[in-house]
Amino acid sequence: MNKIWLVTQREYLTRVLNKTFLLTTLLTPLGIVLFMAVVVLIMGTGSDKTKTISVYDPTNILQGELNTSRKNLAFKFSNAPLEAQLAEYRGQKIAGVIELPPLPDSLASKYSYKYHSDDPLAMDESFGIESAISKKLRNYKLKKLNIDESSLKNLDTEINAIPVNVVEDKKMTSITTVVSSILGGIVGYTMFFIILFYGMQVMRSVMEEKINRIVEVLISSVKPFELMMGKVIGVGLVGLTQIGIWLVLMPVIFFIGTALFNIDPNAMGPINTGDIPVEDLAMTSQDKIAQVFAEIKSMNWWKILPLTLFYFLAGYFAYSALFAAIGSAVGEDINEANSLTMPVMMPLMLSIYIGISAVSAPDSSLAVWSSMIPLLSSIVMPVRLPFDPPWWQIAVSVVSLVLFTVFLVWLAARIYRVGILMYGKKASFKELSKWLFYKG
Repeated sequence: MNKIWLVTQREYLTRVLNKTFLLTTLLTPLGIVLFMAVVVLIMGTGSDKTKTISVYDPTNILQGELNTSRKNLAFKFSNAPLEAQLAEYRGQKIAGVIELPPLPDSLASKYSYKYHSDDPLAMDESFGIESAISKKLRNYKLKKLNIDESSLKNLDTEINAIPVNVVEDKKMTSITTVVSSILGGIVGYTMFFIILFYGMQVMRSVMEEKINRIVEVLISSVKPFELMMGKVIGVGLVGLTQIGIWLVLMPVIFFIGTALFNIDPNAMGPINTGDIPVEDLAMTSQDKIAQVFAEIKSMNWWKILPLTLFYFLAGYFAYSALFAAIGSAVGEDINEANSLTMPVMMPLMLSIYIGISAVSAPDSSLAVWSSMIPLLSSIVMPVRLPFDPPWWQIAVSVVSLVLFTVFLVWLAARIYRVGILMYGKKASFKELSKWLFYKG
């Protein structure tokens, strides 16, 4: 055990004290904060140049008014002939001219306007103008057909689902599913990349020591199993250190986010929309952001974080042990390593695709059973945790994953002890299966 600890310490310190590790660990949260700041800046910044467009509307379809959500667009209605307005454009006094032909029929379902300019409209500008003209045409048709607009509005019914909690300790809100889906997706992708990244680091470390013949010196004083476990645990502790630093910085990111969006963290709490009248359900964008932060704050993190940490450790040990075995079996030929890693990568890739499916359907048969199957559960179950799956499913998943991880570590150790000192012989799956039964 002491020798495992020595190898672990060497692997851990070599990586943690590396400048790349320190920069990556500290810059990732900073990148998240900068991303949030850029989003706020983009949302709050409009164009610094107003584009004035003249409108030629001889039949008064728009009734002298055109409103769009684009703040940098200004419309000027003029009774001047079209040629006079085009001359104004040529003199660079306006950005373009909108020409509205007469409506051929009050019941016409299609209508086209002309935009005179050498500079085309941006896509969002074009959509904004089309939407504004469409609304004005609707009102124009209503007047032509003598239809009362208020009576017509009464025919439309806006439907909203109001969550009503049956169990008192379940505080579900109208945005719970959205937040859980986003959080589950982030956790799933993070788990996938961390397990893959650190598992591949174990394989590279083993391959480098084998190619450089350093392992021959190490094996003289350390058993192959001790060397493999030391590497797996050491690199795993590096991953835990990185995750731990991120968890410490998460509250900082949370409060920076609330400050950027001008939200009071002390006033946040789960909003049960079942107690709100239907007519009062309309919320501003800032209210919705506040509700998202409140939903994140109200989640059962004492359940989500420990279980996510367990699935990371179990999944990491299972995959990194297999990667270590592959690293010991191959030599300098990288193509040989790629062919052997493909079967290991397949369940990992499959689990992330199932995890994507679980985000939209966390209680589907595929998601439920995959979250209890080893090698898949290390990714799929963390995706389902924000949706509060039943405890029996979590228990089955944990027990099966622990048993299967122990089996895979034993299997990898059998391959590692032979492959680490094997040179000049091309490894194949048939050859690896023979190594499992070698004595010694």
